[in-house]
Amino acid sequence: MPWSRIFSGIVAIAVALLMLFFGGWFFTVGLCIIVYLGQLEYFQMARAKGMAPAGKTTLVVSQVLLITASLAPALTDAMFPLAGTLICFYLLFQPKLATIADISASILGLFYGGYLPSYWVRLRVGLAPAIAIAEPLNGYLPASWHELSTLPQGLTATLLAFLCIWAADIGAYIFGKFFGRTRLSEISPKKTVEGAVFGVLGSVAVAIAGAWYLNWPSWQFSGLALGLLVGIASLLGDLTESMMKRDAGVKDSGQLIPGHGGILDRADSYVFTAPLVYYFVTLLLPLLPR
Repeated sequence: MPWSRIFSGIVAIAVALLMLFFGGWFFTVGLCIIVYLGQLEYFQMARAKGMAPAGKTTLVVSQVLLITASLAPALTDAMFPLAGTLICFYLLFQPKLATIADISASILGLFYGGYLPSYWVRLRVGLAPAIAIAEPLNGYLPASWHELSTLPQGLTATLLAFLCIWAADIGAYIFGKFFGRTRLSEISPKKTVEGAVFGVLGSVAVAIAGAWYLNWPSWQFSGLALGLLVGIASLLGDLTESMMKRDAGVKDSGQLIPGHGGILDRADSYVFTAPLVYYFVTLLLPLLPR
């Protein structure tokens, strides 16, 4: 593995952890920047296919969507169709007649690059404790870091989900590189069945250990369920981004991160996992018996 890849990976993890632990606007603004850069890469790939999406409008409404998720999480779902309507309204009054492909690329950019990531804000910031408002920028500074189980659910659930994603990515990369023999999909020739299976198992192992430590109800089942959800969804997110790159005829979505490519190349595993983790924590977990 190139040293540039290792170093930039360490820096990315450090930045993610700082955003995660402080929460509040630290997390929201950080995610807004990531979403903005990721959408720039997405629209660049769309334009490489000859489409003319409403890039600027989608970038703006996506930022509004993320800010809404931080200020009033319950209104985020209502903002999504409104944002889509604004995008279509903009395309209707362009000098050049918009095509179905233009509209579709714009709405997918909003859904994939703005709406789905908003679930991370709803999870981390929306489930934050009331005491957080006393800290700068609505951040959260716990009295002690020794007992993770005493920290806010939004922090612990997001941290556990991130750890599962990292375990899945690292496990799949290492195991697939040394032991992978069976190609997983033509979409991404370097991915193997062995690597994918080991990645999902890594996610499951981390999730079960985290569920036990956090004393989640029915921790064996809840850990297994979360690990499978995150492991499979992160893999699907990776393959989806690979499919878009393959269609656009590019190797990487960008060159922003040395050794990794673009923002989408690193954030693709987080897109589809966000709503699954959010609804798992808010809907399924409270129903499980202890």
